[in-house]
Formats: sequence, C-alpha cells, structure tokens
Amino acid sequence: MTKKVTPYKDSDLGKKEQVTQMFNNISKNYDGLNRVISFGIDIKWRNKVVAILTKSKPNSILDIATGTGDLAINMVKTGASKIVGLDISPGMLEVGKDKIKDKKLASTIEMVVGDSENLPFKDNSFDAVTVAFGVRNFETLEKGLAEIYRVLKPNGSFVVLETSVPTKTPYKQGYSFYTKRILPLIGRIFSKDRSAYAYLSESASVFPHGENFNNILRKIGFIDVVNKPQTFGVATIYVATK
Repeated sequence: MTKKVTPYKDSDLGKKEQVTQMFNNISKNYDGLNRVISFGIDIKWRNKVVAILTKSKPNSILDIATGTGDLAINMVKTGASKIVGLDISPGMLEVGKDKIKDKKLASTIEMVVGDSENLPFKDNSFDAVTVAFGVRNFETLEKGLAEIYRVLKPNGSFVVLETSVPTKTPYKQGYSFYTKRILPLIGRIFSKDRSAYAYLSESASVFPHGENFNNILRKIGFIDVVNKPQTFGVATIYVATK
C-alpha cells in the first residue's frame, strides 16, 4: 500500500479532485517550469521513452496523464497512426490542444478528458500505453495499473517515466536538498499555486520506485518488467509487457 499524499492538506476534496484542481491552476506555467525544474533533462528522458517504443512499432498508443501533451507529441516519431492523450485536467489538455494544433498533428493525436482509474476504452485497445510523471498522482495506484493492463493488447508495451530518489551519496543528499528546499521555492516564485510544487516533491519522495514498483507491476500481471534509472537515479523508466 502506497502512502497517500495530497496537494492541499486542509481540503475536503479527495486526492483525485485535488490533483485536477492543482494541474488546472498551474497549466499555463507548467511547460516552462518543467524545463526550469529539471534543467531541461526531462526532454532527454522523454526521447528515451520514444526510442524504446519505436522498437516495437506500435500502431496505437495511449498516453495517460498526458498533461500538455509533450510525450504524446514526441511519440509521433514512433510512426504510430493513432495516439490518444488522456488527462484528468481540462486546463492541461487545453494547453496541449493548442500545441498539437500549432504542429498540425490533430489528425494523429486526440486529447480526451478521462480518469486513469476508469479508462473509457474497451479491453485490448492499444499496442502501447505510456505514463510520464503521472502514476504517483493516481488515487489508487494498483487500480490505475490494472486499468492500463486491461486496455493494453496482449504482448503490448507499457512504459512509465517517473521521478525516483537516488540511493548513492552524494546524489541522495543533493536530491533531498533540491526537492525539499529549492523546488518549493521555485514554485512559490513562478506559480500562483504555492502548494503544487511542494506536493510534487513530497509525492515523489514517497512513491515506491525501483524494485518496489517493479513488484507492483508484476502483481498486476505484467511480465518482462525492468527499470532503467536515469541521471543518477532522479528519474526511472520502467518497461513492462502484457
């Protein structure tokens, strides 16, 4: 069982509703702050996800917690003819739709409002499913992963990009200082939602990364599960098969 962390401690709303509200609040600044917070390295991580998927040549891809569509747009390089970006935040999706329109990719990428724990798709619908920096926001992690397993075709690929905590000195100490002190400060300076970046830091620290997450994926039914730490372990790419 994963520890439940919510963006707004004094809110009567559930985690799902709080996460929706948080991302709606920060949607306009999200892309720029992402580049600042990760020093632009998140672009490199997404490129690695695309490279992994390109090998399996998926025709249809579902990108859950697509946000403003960064990964969905990048996955056009895989050659997939259909990419669906799903997110619970209408605000994030509106930003993504504008980006897709500007890049003239509306015929390939569809953006839909949806809940990761109740996906509006039939069983065995997609050749591949991805989630970038979103699984830690699931209200019930196992339920969301089970839904992903359901809509993924047999032999389909599931790829997750998520933050993780370095285990080696001095990266562990540096990461702790940055996420606890610097990240919330950046959020306070550049975002109108002061709680959002504190939440993103806290939720990353309690997420069951590495082998712990591998074991959860295996429990759901995924096979060939591997994790690939990135940049001293501050992020991890997980790859699994149905």
